[in-house]
Amino acid sequence: MRRISRLFLLVFLAFAVMAFEPATVWGAPLKRTDTQIDEQKNALRKLEVDLAKKREELAVLETEEKGVLNTISLLDQNLNRTRSYLSELTRNEDMLQGAVKQLVMDIDSLDMKIRARKRAMRKRIRNLYVYGRSNDAEILFNLLTKNGNPEREVYWVHHLLNRDREDVETLRKLVAERTQKQQAQEKHLAELSRLRSRKAVEERGLVAQMNGQARMLNSLKHDKAVQRMALKEFERNQKTMLALLKKLEQRRKREIEEAKRAEAARLAALKKKEKAAEKKREADKKREEEKARQAEAAKKTIQVSPFKGPKCMPLDGPIISEYGLQEHPVLHIMTRNLGVEIRGKRGGRIRAAAAGTVAMVAEIDGRGPSVIIEHEDGTYTVYGHMKAIHVQEGKSVKKCEEIGEVGDIASLNGIKLYFQVSEGTQTVDPLQWLKQK
Repeated sequence: MRRISRLFLLVFLAFAVMAFEPATVWGAPLKRTDTQIDEQKNALRKLEVDLAKKREELAVLETEEKGVLNTISLLDQNLNRTRSYLSELTRNEDMLQGAVKQLVMDIDSLDMKIRARKRAMRKRIRNLYVYGRSNDAEILFNLLTKNGNPEREVYWVHHLLNRDREDVETLRKLVAERTQKQQAQEKHLAELSRLRSRKAVEERGLVAQMNGQARMLNSLKHDKAVQRMALKEFERNQKTMLALLKKLEQRRKREIEEAKRAEAARLAALKKKEKAAEKKREADKKREEEKARQAEAAKKTIQVSPFKGPKCMPLDGPIISEYGLQEHPVLHIMTRNLGVEIRGKRGGRIRAAAAGTVAMVAEIDGRGPSVIIEHEDGTYTVYGHMKAIHVQEGKSVKKCEEIGEVGDIASLNGIKLYFQVSEGTQTVDPLQWLKQK
């Protein structure tokens, strides 16, 4: 019987050896945390691509000397993106630290379970060896040597063997799970070390960028030659804006004239067909009356009058630059603002101030990606420094309909919306215009 007990022990130990061979990972721990970390990594990669692109643009601009205001604008954009990137690095760092902390707790808990399982298995093996005649081995021997119900004998043999196998399998799974968590911990620690090194480099770079911008602004403030260059560039951008509005107004008037001529031709043809039998005097009289009426109608149509109707603020935020004669926030000289500037937050939604038709979507010097909307009676609203544009030329928009997102492209002082209102080619105070009912 002692020999049979030892034989059973060897079978049991064989199960134990097999159980600790490489196997598939038990369960799917940390799935949620890993998904969150992957999402943060993707967001970080997008920022890295955007940041690299802007830094490349700045390097090209500096070598080509493309303009004072353009350089300041790109410096400001780079600072904003570097700050966003550092903020994203910090969020990644915090998430990885949390994941590592949780893994340490999980590993400690698994170690306690593994130790308890190993103690139970050692006790089980010792009992099998010492008390072989009165233990499961004796029961197994009796089942295998007696004549009885074969199905019942098979059931009990499986039951005795499976109980020990399940205990070993549970221990194997605990060890496999601990190995998985240990590997995840090492991976997160390596990533955390890389993030901290990257963060330290970016923090030093941010200080260098801030110092470079400060030097540029100081030069602009005290160097008269640089100041004249910047002012000339500013005035050129203003003229470009007015020229665009003039072009749009000419197109609008041309369309009105073409529509008038087409309508006059249609009416003339109709009258000629209907009144062919009338006397020449009556026909001449009616034609003169029609011409006078059309001339009066054209005069009323082309005349620009202030747009009336419901309006809404295009962006929520404080006004940082008002309409008219103002001290420029960067040039520190008096300049005439054609519109107002509204401070925004990255991703802030820009709305159409009133119902109208999108007359132009374009990159405008000094305003960046912009949208111009034509409203009734030849009123135009301009929206500049847009990060994203969600409308197309020729499409109708409703009052307060979202047309894009605010950004800092071509801005000299952070994320903002440039908002301008023109009645024909004459600019007006946008804030007063918004108050009109």
